[in-house]
Amino acid sequence: MSMEVTQHVNGQESNESRDTLFIWGGAALVVFGAGLILSTPIIRRYLGGGGVGNMVHAAIPDIQRYMKLRSM
Repeated sequence: MSMEVTQHVNGQESNESRDTLFIWGGAALVVFGAGLILSTPIIRRYLGGGGVGNMVHAAIPDIQRYMKLRSM
């Protein structure tokens, strides 16, 4: 049993678990940073005033132009 634990700690599985830990840690930092940014009143005002629907509606002509150029 102790031999399996030693191989698990020193072997490839240890590197995989460490990489997974780094990935989850990075994702947590991204979420935390986005929360800090979105909690700023100025940013909330900018996002609330524009609205996601207005941004998508404004981007549709650009997307249509891109698709037309891409099909050429």
